[in-house]
Amino acid sequence: MQNRPTTETTDYIDTNSIDNLFQLFCERLNRSPDETAYRYYEDATGIWQEMTWSDIAREVSCWQTSLQKEQLTHGDAVAVMLRNCIEWVIFDLAAHSLGLVVVPLYTDDRADNVCYILNDSNVQLLLIDDGAQWEKLHAALKNVTGLKRILSRSSMTGTPHDSRLRWINDWLDDQPHSLEPCDVKSDALATVVYTSGTTGRPKGVMLSHRNILWNVKASLACVDIFPGDVFISFLPLSHTFERLAGYYLPICANATVAYARSIAELAEDMLVIKPTLMISVPRIFERIYNKIHEQLQQKPALAKGLFNAAVEIGYARFLHAQGRGNWRAGFLLLPLLHKLVSNKILAKFGGELRLCICGGAALPPAVAKTFIGLGLPILQGYGLTEHSPVISANRLHDNIPESVGVPLPGVEVKTSAQGELLVRSPSVMMGYLNNKDATDKVIDEEGWLHTGDKVEIRDKHIFITGRLKEIIVLSNGEKIPPTDMEMAIQQDPLFEQVMVVGEHKPYLTALVVLNQEYLQANPEIEISAMDDERRQQYLVQRVSQRLREFPGYAQIHRVAVCEQPWTIDNNLLTPTLKPRRQQIHTRYDTLIEQMYAGH
Repeated sequence: MQNRPTTETTDYIDTNSIDNLFQLFCERLNRSPDETAYRYYEDATGIWQEMTWSDIAREVSCWQTSLQKEQLTHGDAVAVMLRNCIEWVIFDLAAHSLGLVVVPLYTDDRADNVCYILNDSNVQLLLIDDGAQWEKLHAALKNVTGLKRILSRSSMTGTPHDSRLRWINDWLDDQPHSLEPCDVKSDALATVVYTSGTTGRPKGVMLSHRNILWNVKASLACVDIFPGDVFISFLPLSHTFERLAGYYLPICANATVAYARSIAELAEDMLVIKPTLMISVPRIFERIYNKIHEQLQQKPALAKGLFNAAVEIGYARFLHAQGRGNWRAGFLLLPLLHKLVSNKILAKFGGELRLCICGGAALPPAVAKTFIGLGLPILQGYGLTEHSPVISANRLHDNIPESVGVPLPGVEVKTSAQGELLVRSPSVMMGYLNNKDATDKVIDEEGWLHTGDKVEIRDKHIFITGRLKEIIVLSNGEKIPPTDMEMAIQQDPLFEQVMVVGEHKPYLTALVVLNQEYLQANPEIEISAMDDERRQQYLVQRVSQRLREFPGYAQIHRVAVCEQPWTIDNNLLTPTLKPRRQQIHTRYDTLIEQMYAGH
């Protein structure tokens, strides 16, 4: 299955000429009715299926009719709690066609958090996936009084009864019709997306149709997407980054989206789908990077040398092409190095990947250098849900991997006296739902969005230097940003999760969760058999090796191992997989105090 773009002429819809997200889809339908819109794996047949824009339109019309029968009116909220699938898209489009407000939910979020969101946004109808979700949610949903209908994507026989619950096959109208036009203005509320704050209850970010459509157009000014391009979608659509870049943007550009079955099956799916574009977060690349280096340890010296040469010379060639490095005679070796090294690694991505867009967190420079050196273009970007979400991005011709790029066209940026990045554009949110105080704290009277991120701006590029609130202050007054240290430590495959600790303490320590797969693959590392002092020395040594290039302050004196991984279910991770620092600190308070015993 070849997925190279069929043309290098773009087919972008002018978002200035439409009012809402449903009209964006209708315009794509008019232009490209018979072209492939989506691919997905059908469990019943074990075959990858395709749907054209016309196929999607027929399904949307059926959902449109069924939603109308629920007597929902403009501005009513409906929620979707599905993994990435065709029904997510169809439900979203049908809801927007009726002027409904879509509230996306994370599939593995805790029941109490889901119910808080449903109540806060007054959701009238909820679409869930299957019986496993229902078992998890049904007791808590009794307290969501405004919820009138619950739909399940799967049949659920023998599950707890609720008069609101229906299987979509029994509920859905099966008679397609012409799509009814949508009379929704651009400044109307389109969606409420709840930020997974690391402390306190999540806040509902209100985004209008204009917020999102403006961001789509500005994002497409940074990168070319062609008809025939294929996105592989695996980040949750409940995350605004994936929703914009992996859903609305392909509609605007006439690209195909293929839904991976799961993260666990991603490597296998890439070989089948052969994507040309991938939206990702750093952790995916970090895991592949760690796996490559783990495998290299078993290789002979020649293989290691060839790999290192491919990365070093390839990255030097990248810098030369960017105008930031000199020509080198070693560039003549690249065709051979590509054949012996790079092509074999890139083939694992499907062999046709021409661009990766990475966001959500900072990509460690060593990881970026490796993949770019091997010939995989990675463009880092930056954004916030409160900005619909993209704020900045690197460009292929102006790519500084250590930065998060240049602001999108039309996005104004500046820094405060404290170095905080302030942003202003038509993509700034309408505000937080039911929370004017929180809104007033992040959007000032002049319309500047206060991001909470500390940055430096050099040659128009934004460099993230830390978070205003994620600064550790030692008892001697030393201020230390922990995030970069944690990313560096996690490049060691032994450590699956890391949190640096030290607030008001005399020195830094670290809580870690060990990678059990790595330990099983390396039985010679007998951590469980070590006595306390020997284990401590071993762990501190491995941590220190990752911090060799950091300033003198970045010294970890003690390491404590958490026996259980940090997860969403145990409330130690947010739904976007960010550590809840305060909750982790509280959970392991005794373990932390033991690392400071006697000091």
